[in-house]
Amino acid sequence: MAEMKTTKNNKSVDAFLNTIKDEQKRKDAFTILELMKKATKSEPKMWGTAIIGLGEHSYKLASGKENEWFQIGFASRAKDFSLYLMGEKADKFHALLGKLGKHSMSKGCLYVNKIADVDTKVLQQLFDLQVKVCKGK
Repeated sequence: MAEMKTTKNNKSVDAFLNTIKDEQKRKDAFTILELMKKATKSEPKMWGTAIIGLGEHSYKLASGKENEWFQIGFASRAKDFSLYLMGEKADKFHALLGKLGKHSMSKGCLYVNKIADVDTKVLQQLFDLQVKVCKGK
Protein backbone atom coordinates (compact mmCIF):
# COMPACT_ATOMS: atom_id res chain seq x y z
CA MET A 1 0.00 0.00 0.00
CA ALA A 2 1.32 3.44 -0.92
CA GLU A 3 2.20 5.94 1.77
CA MET A 4 0.36 9.26 1.93
CA LYS A 5 2.16 11.98 -0.02
CA THR A 6 0.62 14.83 1.95
CA THR A 7 2.14 14.76 5.42
CA LYS A 8 2.72 17.26 8.17
CA ASN A 9 6.06 19.07 8.08
CA ASN A 10 7.88 21.95 9.75
CA LYS A 11 7.84 24.44 6.88
CA SER A 12 6.72 27.96 7.80
CA VAL A 13 3.01 28.67 7.32
CA ASP A 14 3.56 32.44 7.34
CA ALA A 15 6.35 32.20 4.77
CA PHE A 16 4.11 30.08 2.55
CA LEU A 17 1.17 32.49 2.81
CA ASN A 18 3.46 35.44 2.09
CA THR A 19 4.26 33.90 -1.30
CA ILE A 20 0.68 34.64 -2.43
CA LYS A 21 1.23 37.41 -4.95
CA ASP A 22 -2.22 39.02 -4.92
CA GLU A 23 -2.42 41.27 -1.86
CA GLN A 24 -6.16 40.79 -1.23
CA LYS A 25 -5.92 37.02 -1.63
CA ARG A 26 -3.00 36.99 0.82
CA LYS A 27 -5.04 39.02 3.35
CA ASP A 28 -7.98 36.62 2.85
CA ALA A 29 -5.67 33.66 3.51
CA PHE A 30 -4.53 35.16 6.80
CA THR A 31 -8.18 35.85 7.73
CA ILE A 32 -9.10 32.21 7.05
CA LEU A 33 -6.11 31.12 9.11
CA GLU A 34 -7.19 33.25 12.09
CA LEU A 35 -10.76 31.86 11.94
CA MET A 36 -9.42 28.31 11.88
CA LYS A 37 -7.02 29.00 14.76
CA LYS A 38 -9.95 30.29 16.79
CA ALA A 39 -11.98 27.14 16.05
CA THR A 40 -9.20 24.64 16.78
CA LYS A 41 -7.28 26.54 19.45
CA SER A 42 -4.14 25.15 17.82
CA GLU A 43 -1.27 26.37 15.72
CA PRO A 44 -1.16 25.71 11.98
CA LYS A 45 1.19 23.27 10.28
CA MET A 46 2.08 22.83 6.64
CA TRP A 47 0.91 19.56 5.10
CA GLY A 48 2.82 18.79 1.95
CA THR A 49 3.79 21.85 -0.04
CA ALA A 50 0.51 23.77 -0.25
CA ILE A 51 -1.99 22.76 2.47
CA ILE A 52 -2.29 24.33 5.90
CA GLY A 53 -3.83 22.12 8.56
CA LEU A 54 -4.82 22.78 12.15
CA GLY A 55 -5.65 20.40 14.96
CA GLU A 56 -5.21 16.65 14.95
CA HIS A 57 -7.61 14.03 13.68
CA SER A 58 -7.17 10.39 12.80
CA TYR A 59 -9.50 8.26 10.73
CA LYS A 60 -9.66 4.69 9.54
CA LEU A 61 -9.56 3.64 5.91
CA ALA A 62 -11.63 0.73 4.59
CA SER A 63 -8.43 -1.36 4.85
CA GLY A 64 -8.38 -0.74 8.60
CA LYS A 65 -5.25 1.42 8.41
CA GLU A 66 -5.42 4.58 10.52
CA ASN A 67 -4.31 7.88 8.97
CA GLU A 68 -3.23 11.04 10.74
CA TRP A 69 -4.83 14.20 9.34
CA PHE A 70 -5.88 17.64 10.50
CA GLN A 71 -9.24 18.71 11.95
CA ILE A 72 -9.56 21.58 9.54
CA GLY A 73 -7.41 22.99 6.78
CA PHE A 74 -7.18 25.01 3.59
CA ALA A 75 -5.19 25.64 0.47
CA SER A 76 -4.92 28.78 -1.62
CA ARG A 77 -5.46 27.73 -5.22
CA ALA A 78 -5.20 29.88 -8.35
CA LYS A 79 -8.96 30.42 -8.59
CA ASP A 80 -10.20 30.01 -5.02
CA PHE A 81 -9.59 28.71 -1.53
CA SER A 82 -10.18 25.02 -0.87
CA LEU A 83 -11.41 24.62 2.70
CA TYR A 84 -11.13 21.02 3.89
CA LEU A 85 -14.17 20.07 5.96
CA MET A 86 -15.90 16.80 6.83
CA GLY A 87 -18.86 18.34 8.63
CA GLU A 88 -21.14 17.74 5.66
CA LYS A 89 -22.41 14.71 7.59
CA ALA A 90 -24.05 17.02 10.13
CA ASP A 91 -27.51 18.43 9.41
CA LYS A 92 -26.51 21.78 10.89
CA PHE A 93 -23.68 21.98 8.35
CA HIS A 94 -26.13 22.18 5.43
CA ALA A 95 -28.24 24.81 7.19
CA LEU A 96 -25.14 26.97 7.70
CA LEU A 97 -24.11 26.60 4.06
CA GLY A 98 -27.44 28.15 3.10
CA LYS A 99 -26.46 31.27 5.05
CA LEU A 100 -22.79 31.42 4.02
CA GLY A 101 -22.90 33.32 0.76
CA LYS A 102 -21.22 32.59 -2.58
CA HIS A 103 -19.46 29.21 -2.50
CA SER A 104 -19.39 25.78 -4.09
CA MET A 105 -18.99 22.38 -2.50
CA SER A 106 -17.63 18.96 -3.33
CA LYS A 107 -17.01 15.94 -1.15
CA GLY A 108 -15.12 17.26 1.86
CA CYS A 109 -14.21 20.62 0.28
CA LEU A 110 -15.83 24.00 0.46
CA TYR A 111 -14.64 26.43 -2.22
CA VAL A 112 -14.66 30.18 -1.64
CA ASN A 113 -13.26 32.69 -4.12
CA LYS A 114 -12.75 35.50 -1.63
CA ILE A 115 -13.72 36.37 1.93
CA ALA A 116 -15.88 39.30 0.74
CA ASP A 117 -18.22 36.72 -0.89
CA VAL A 118 -19.13 35.06 2.42
CA ASP A 119 -20.41 35.87 5.90
CA THR A 120 -17.35 35.36 8.12
CA LYS A 121 -19.56 34.75 11.19
CA VAL A 122 -21.19 31.82 9.40
CA LEU A 123 -17.78 30.65 8.17
CA GLN A 124 -16.58 30.65 11.80
CA GLN A 125 -19.63 28.59 12.78
CA LEU A 126 -18.80 26.08 10.02
CA PHE A 127 -15.22 25.83 11.27
CA ASP A 128 -16.43 25.40 14.88
CA LEU A 129 -18.83 22.66 13.75
CA GLN A 130 -16.06 20.91 11.84
CA VAL A 131 -13.93 20.72 14.97
CA LYS A 132 -16.89 19.29 16.96
CA VAL A 133 -17.49 16.67 14.26
CA CYS A 134 -13.83 15.64 14.43
CA LYS A 135 -14.09 15.29 18.19
CA GLY A 136 -17.18 13.12 17.81
CA LYS A 137 -19.59 15.65 19.31
